[in-house]
Parts: sequence; C-alpha cells; structure tokens
Amino acid sequence: MTHSHGLREYWETTGAAHTFTHPLDRELLARRVPADARILDYGCGYGRLVAELADLGYGDVEGVDLSAALVARGRSMRPELRLSAVEGLPLPFPDGSFDAALLFAVLTCVPEEETQAATVAELARLVRPGGALYLSDVPLQSDERHLARYREARPDGAAYGVFAIADGGVFRHQDPERLRGLLERSGFEVAEERRDEVPTLDGHTVTRIQLVARRA
Repeated sequence: MTHSHGLREYWETTGAAHTFTHPLDRELLARRVPADARILDYGCGYGRLVAELADLGYGDVEGVDLSAALVARGRSMRPELRLSAVEGLPLPFPDGSFDAALLFAVLTCVPEEETQAATVAELARLVRPGGALYLSDVPLQSDERHLARYREARPDGAAYGVFAIADGGVFRHQDPERLRGLLERSGFEVAEERRDEVPTLDGHTVTRIQLVARRA
C-alpha cells in the first residue's frame, strides 16, 4: 500500500523540505512506554522523533518512511539513527516485533481512507499484544479559516476535511469518531485521549488529538 503518485512525488520533492512541528508529549510517552521498549516510528520523516527519543534514553527505536528524500535528510543530520525508506506495506518486520509504535501527524498526510485503514492495520500486526500505539493527529477544526479551507480547497471527490495547500500538498483533518473506530477495528483499545494546541507547518496553530491505545 502506498500513497497516490502525486502525493508520493510531493514528499520526495517540495514536502521533503518542510520542518515538522508536531510535538511529542514526553510525560504521556513516559507513562505509557518504558525506556527499554522496542519502538517503531512509522512515517518518521527525517527522524525528528527518533532523535528525540534517543536523546531521552530510549535505546531501541527504528524509523521508517515512504519518502527516500526525507530519510536521506535524516541520515545526513544524525547518521547513528536507524532510519529506513520503505516502498509501502507490508513492512519488513515479523508480527509482534515492537512493544510500541508512534503514528505522529501521519494520517493527516494520508487523505485516502483505504490507505489510512491499511496503515493502522499494519501497525496492529507489528505491535505485540499488550503493546501501545501512540497516535497524534489533527482533528477537524472549527475556526473560520479551516472551515473555509474545507469548503474551498477540497480536491474533487475528496472527503470533508481534505484540503490542498499552495505548494501542492494535500492534507486531511480527521473526524475523531472515525479515528477511534479505525483503531478499534484494527484491534486497539483506546486507553487515554488528550487535546492541546500545537504549531503547524505554516506558522499557525491547531487543536490536536492524542490517542494512546493498547493492542488487545
């Protein structure tokens, strides 16, 4: 399973130059994921969170991303990190290989429902029973700026909450109920939910949703 051709090209070119801003909630992570856990960061980009986890003392962290350009950028910045570019799903790991997985601002970059579902299902395969999925993403916003985006910048035929930006990127803000259902259908049980304000790529702020779910 991969992105559509246009989205994949975007993340190999224009999108690969972005500086990501979606922050890790260190206190939430520490309570739910021990430092000796084997962790997968799916959609790791240039390894920003992999580097942060390593600096916090998490010693067994691996990052994968569909963008070879982003992974190459990360390797040049922190050569010691374990970052890999992958072609798509399934990932090259056995079932239950990880104690925890991160999915940070990834689904917002995946507008297609089929691809979102396949991504969560693959993480359910890779996280051991009793392990954790720490998902952080952007729910549907209620301010007028975003409502206008949803109305006016939606590609033809796209779901509500999908919008295009000026540099060619296409993003999706999530219906929280649908997001919870996506986790539950893949065998995750939501254990904790938080919301806060975080910065965006373009210098604005959004409300984000964080869900920590246990693999049943």
